[in-house]
Amino acid sequence: MAHLLGAQAIGLEYPNSVVLESASLGIEEGDRIGVVGRNGGGKSSLLRILAGTLDPTEGFVTRRGGVRIGVLEQDDTLDADATVGHTLVGEAAEHEWASDPKIRDVIAGLVGDLDWQARVGTLSGGQRRRLGLAALLIGEWDVLMLDEPTNHLDVEGITWLARHLKNRWPKNVGGLLVVTHDRWFLDEVATSMWEVHDGVVEPFEGGYAAYVLQRVERDRIAAAAESKRQNLMRKELAWLRRGAPARTSKPRFRIEAANRLIADVPPVRDSVELTRMAVARLGKDVVDLEEAGVRYGDRDVLREVTWRIAPGERTAILGANGAGKSTLLGLVAGSIAPTSGSVKRGKTVRIGILDQRFSALDEVGGDLVRQVLARYKTSYAVGEREMSPAQLLERLGFSRDCLSSRVCELSGGQKRRLQLLLVLLSEPNVLILDEPSNDVDTDMLAAMEDLLDSWPGTLIVVSHDRYLVERVTDRQYAIFDGRLRHLPGGVDEYLELSDAAKAGSEGGASKKSSGVGAPKAPGKNAGSAKTDGGSAAGQNGAELSGAERREAEKEVNSIDRRLAKLADKVAQVHARMAEHDQSDYVGLRKHADDLRVLEAEVAELEDRWLELSEKLND
Repeated sequence: MAHLLGAQAIGLEYPNSVVLESASLGIEEGDRIGVVGRNGGGKSSLLRILAGTLDPTEGFVTRRGGVRIGVLEQDDTLDADATVGHTLVGEAAEHEWASDPKIRDVIAGLVGDLDWQARVGTLSGGQRRRLGLAALLIGEWDVLMLDEPTNHLDVEGITWLARHLKNRWPKNVGGLLVVTHDRWFLDEVATSMWEVHDGVVEPFEGGYAAYVLQRVERDRIAAAAESKRQNLMRKELAWLRRGAPARTSKPRFRIEAANRLIADVPPVRDSVELTRMAVARLGKDVVDLEEAGVRYGDRDVLREVTWRIAPGERTAILGANGAGKSTLLGLVAGSIAPTSGSVKRGKTVRIGILDQRFSALDEVGGDLVRQVLARYKTSYAVGEREMSPAQLLERLGFSRDCLSSRVCELSGGQKRRLQLLLVLLSEPNVLILDEPSNDVDTDMLAAMEDLLDSWPGTLIVVSHDRYLVERVTDRQYAIFDGRLRHLPGGVDEYLELSDAAKAGSEGGASKKSSGVGAPKAPGKNAGSAKTDGGSAAGQNGAELSGAERREAEKEVNSIDRRLAKLADKVAQVHARMAEHDQSDYVGLRKHADDLRVLEAEVAELEDRWLELSEKLND
């Protein structure tokens, strides 16, 4: 494969930190590289050095003659006085750009909702981000370098971008370098990975899933080597403690060897660890929405939403930007009052909210981190241990020095960690997460998901991070046309319904011949939104009498409860397998057999649940 660009022994150093140290790497034709690493580790700096917008303090970058490099940085560099149309296509006549299917696809995929005559300065931050990405993708490039391209994109936009990048160049042509924390996106577009950490750039083959496997194996080998080194160190130190009589001139080489061993201890990387924390007791009643609606002016943002949230429920809310997801969360949390219907909350409900705007930190922006923590309790129950807030903060990857920093001086990722800690310190039993993956690196996301795995309360998540949604929630709902619809098929079903709705609105048809049409209001099922009483019943729905419908609803409720219990059993088996002696193959096989039996029952129940759900929805 032809060489596109490369770096030889590049380094980047600031007065108080070393970002990169003697890193050598290259991009060849056909490379699709994902870049990961903790926040502040040097990912964006690496992209800027390779793109030529930042000079390294040592080393050099080589580029093939005539290579065209397109760069999307995190900073907004658009001209605020330009129009949307001029930003996208410049002075090109309409027939010139409209005749190119690639340009039409980019415009439809990212900025089809924007007014071409609008000034860039009047757009929101998310709209400007999409506009900048679209303007870049319209151009012809040999290498694309994208820094957090999925920021401000909804699930449909992220899916479109992944498809575009996969099909943008023929095989073994072009180069892609993308920095993102969206792990589903990385698995879709990347064929290799770079991890930036401790001043080095470590390559891995395959996408994000393959990278995780290789990283675990790397850490296992390193742990084995460290264990051997520690055993040798203990022997050396034991010999050194034998006392003065043994320390003659003859064995001095052993003292020197022990000192070399101690000096060889590598610096410990920042660790991110979260452990299950205490929550307030949660009763049987959580939050019930009955025919709830929210109207702003002449627009119904939400309408006829019936949703009975159960104790321990783990739910994700999907929907396009502006569909009403944050409004729905406001109804649940009580910060927004319904204009129709009612919302009832249980007496023991204590809600914790992680929002997008760092609102919990606004009032303490000028305070030191340690001052903020001092206003809470002096100790907290974490598992079986008592820990101080400062110790919890260290588990979230903060150093002791950060305790003396002002909240307003923290990076976006650090603010997100601190905000999450403050939410957890309030010991809620209902946790609402609104875009929790914003400004968070992949290691922190994995730690957050580990915490949510053992979260004993009710969890409601709004996120465009498909990986996180599928990882931590058991069921998904979507908001279509102001109504809440259950998605038995998860994110894939949501994307199909969204595409069908767009096709129906563009073609003027209400339904496709395949029978999958514009989203309709959901039918009744356990804990889901209520069906739209004005919708026409399908063939199956017409065959169900009132008694049959009630029996079907009872069976769906029963299946839901059984699936919840099975999910707990599956989690317990996984936990036992993780704690089991990995060399005991007989015991592990028994656990695996138990897991297969449980998964088979889950699959059978899910099939029956889908069958009943289709009858009730039609």
